[in-house]
Amino acid sequence: MSTAATTVTPPVASLFDYLALSDAVADVLRARKAGEAFAPERLAVPVPGGVLLCMPAADGAMAVVKTITVHPGNRERPVIQGEVTVLDAATGERLGSLDGPTVTARRTAAVTLLAARRLAKEPAGPLVVVGSGVQARGHAAAFWQGLGVREIVLCGRDPARLAAAASELAALGVTVAVTADPGERDRLTARAGLIVTATTSAEPVLADNVRDEAFVAAVGSFTPQAAELPASLVERASLFVDDLAAAKAEAGDYLRAGVDWGRVTPLEDVLDGAPPRPAGPVVFKSVGHALFDLAAARLAFILRS
Repeated sequence: MSTAATTVTPPVASLFDYLALSDAVADVLRARKAGEAFAPERLAVPVPGGVLLCMPAADGAMAVVKTITVHPGNRERPVIQGEVTVLDAATGERLGSLDGPTVTARRTAAVTLLAARRLAKEPAGPLVVVGSGVQARGHAAAFWQGLGVREIVLCGRDPARLAAAASELAALGVTVAVTADPGERDRLTARAGLIVTATTSAEPVLADNVRDEAFVAAVGSFTPQAAELPASLVERASLFVDDLAAAKAEAGDYLRAGVDWGRVTPLEDVLDGAPPRPAGPVVFKSVGHALFDLAAARLAFILRS
């Protein structure tokens, strides 16, 4: 590894092809399972109007520490702010940094893409995304690129935000439709093969009308008090998570439904071999993990060197 420090600054997005990043996530999860990559539960410190998160991770070559703030009420500035510091694991030397919001958005979408690649029964869609923010846009782009989905609808409450999201995606070559009508949202989710909830809502934003063939990814909430999915949907679905330990502490969608954790399968257990074919809808709950930031750093600093 080079000893010259390199600071990677925006446009960081150009470093992270969603399909390649989902493969990098899979590699880091395999390394963790083999005892070769490590990350503790993230540290969360309350701050006025939000939370400060600190997320370290390391393998034999690289260490990262992501420090970000999340302020859901921000309107004139980003909801998520911060950076990922990247270090040489063998020497502790600082190699550079990555923009925290960009890494968070793209690695989260890449994790969901990885789950959909392994678990979705109808990977071609159509895709319904509930939300219009950064994560909603990232997931639309990831499924467009990684799964070839071409029928995508963003559902939200604010027509102006939806239009802005569609315009931003169009600039990337991703075509989406939008709707701010809750009734239309429910009609769309009733027939969708792929559904992503990417909101800051503390209460369910989805009706329990999804088909048994649907893949549902809940990525917006990350506290035990918040749930984007109704308990009745969680109760009848096959359940998966990005990280089991973190989910037990933070996955409000599952905690509020009182799930038996013996029913919940971590993503790393379904990465290899024939894809599983679980009964009923598939629900994938993502709360985030420092290992995914490590995967992004590996892609930026090692795999591309």
